[in-house]
Amino acid sequence: MDTKYIRNFSIVAHIDHGKSTLADRMMQITHTVTQREFHEQLLDDMDIERERGITIKASAVTMAYKSEGQEYMLNLIDTPGHVDFHYEVSRAMAACEGALLVVDATQGVQAQTVANAYLAVEGNLEIVPVINKVDLPGAQPDMVAEEIEHILGLRKEECFLVSAKSGLGVEELLEAVVTLLPPPEDHTNEPLQALIFDSHYDEYRGVICYVRVVAGKLTTGQKIRMMGSGRTYQITELGKFAPQMTRVAEIGTGQVGYVIAAIRQLSDITIGDTITDDLHPTNKALPGYKPPMPMVFSDFYPGTSTDYTDLRAAFDKLRLNDASFTFVPQSSPALGFGFRCGFLGLLHMEIIQERLERENDIDVVQTAPTVSYEVVTTDGQVLRIDSPSQMPDPSQIAELREPFVRLEIILPTNCIGAIMKLTEQRRCNLIKQDYISPTRVMLEFKAPLAEIVYDFYDLLKGASHGYGTMDYELIGFEPGDLVKIDILVNKIPVDALSLIVHRSNAEPRGRRMLIRLRRAIPRHQFEVPLQIAIGGKIIARETIKAYRKDVTAKLYGGDVTRKMKVLKKQKEGKARMKSVGSVNIPQEAFMTILEQEE
Repeated sequence: MDTKYIRNFSIVAHIDHGKSTLADRMMQITHTVTQREFHEQLLDDMDIERERGITIKASAVTMAYKSEGQEYMLNLIDTPGHVDFHYEVSRAMAACEGALLVVDATQGVQAQTVANAYLAVEGNLEIVPVINKVDLPGAQPDMVAEEIEHILGLRKEECFLVSAKSGLGVEELLEAVVTLLPPPEDHTNEPLQALIFDSHYDEYRGVICYVRVVAGKLTTGQKIRMMGSGRTYQITELGKFAPQMTRVAEIGTGQVGYVIAAIRQLSDITIGDTITDDLHPTNKALPGYKPPMPMVFSDFYPGTSTDYTDLRAAFDKLRLNDASFTFVPQSSPALGFGFRCGFLGLLHMEIIQERLERENDIDVVQTAPTVSYEVVTTDGQVLRIDSPSQMPDPSQIAELREPFVRLEIILPTNCIGAIMKLTEQRRCNLIKQDYISPTRVMLEFKAPLAEIVYDFYDLLKGASHGYGTMDYELIGFEPGDLVKIDILVNKIPVDALSLIVHRSNAEPRGRRMLIRLRRAIPRHQFEVPLQIAIGGKIIARETIKAYRKDVTAKLYGGDVTRKMKVLKKQKEGKARMKSVGSVNIPQEAFMTILEQEE
């Protein structure tokens, strides 16, 4: 097909603004699926996506659309809306020339709408603003159009009013995709360049690569080369998503599809790699993607019914399908061998854990999440540490830096007071305040990532009666008054329980952990001291009392010195036991502290 009749576009929006429903309606109007095959959230094919009602993975579909007698090929990529899956959106946009920016007519522009619009502008995409849910009783399309013009700089007259649920205005929107969005550039006669923008593993067919052909064409039986790894393969199957995988003989320039080439080694495929022809290769790889920077780190260890090698294999498969997930081997004296995993946020971590348990039937034990820090040593080196156990000796540390983010919050004006109080407690500094309408305001803060990444979003929702939304992006590392707190059980530090916190929070946070630990560890035959230390200084202590046995019960009457003698002997025995005995911290107790701490 001639490239001028191809349109590649993605649908981007804040969470719950109707992206997946709009994609459903477009597939129905273009007869991509029959009425019998249709069901809600058609492109959300993971069970977790359906249960939670959110999109986690970007999904591609090819639709045929006729306009004025000419048939067009529309390649649509539906993207997630949650801040944790921001990287999925940026990858989807790299395979497109245009984007439909969807805004809810009842809620207006939200934090993630702004972030996605900036992302599309950076990628030089043509943006078509769409106001969805205009048929709802509380819809205010005119006010929302004003907000779009004020915040995003897109003209309000150019907004399309649609209702994805009823189909109102979707026909006109499809016509706009054909007329307003640019076609891909024609590089048909150049050497093959195809961008891998996603992939997944199939037990029977190996790795299935999702590709966007930028130059040349892919044909069945062709010998291809991965430019990153240098490995060569022969294509056994090519196809399009319609939305099921449908075989085709070739994929031309500007088109999106999948490639199967009996790839068994998961390490040979990298998201963002370039596929080229082995006999007539291109001399230049496509730019690919900027590697994602994990924001949150947590240790995963095999549970009681899981083997370390099974966990490793499951991680390899997940990494193939989710390029923003990272892992490295790790060991802990308390939990054995496992992995230090990096995530883009807490929801991302939760989804990975759920996918591990569902898709691979794997049981995992997980430690409390932490963020990464930078340490400047006395000899001028800058070290990046993802875990408190990697901290060098305090005498070698010249400076400790923590990650800071630019935090954008959009909320009703009557909730400003409560949010200001919350952000002040979390060490956030207000940078600017912008009224986007008489009733809504956008606040921009500079905030430490460690203070907002855990429970901040829940507290924000509570303080703003459910109307507040937030988005953040990393701006860099800055020096802070940070300390590492160690937990000593029977005077022995337990590495996996160490934390890096701001000095002002060190004592209250440490005391809370000690109380949980005291409740979780069973009593022993001897007294067990639990202590919190900063460097060599103990700042708090709790004690687990020893079992008491009445050794004088069988002594009755007679001289009191007999009793004293027996009690002294018991005391000596307990002292000897304390010096040689080790405290048993059960895994369950270990986890309850960490889970509650989170």
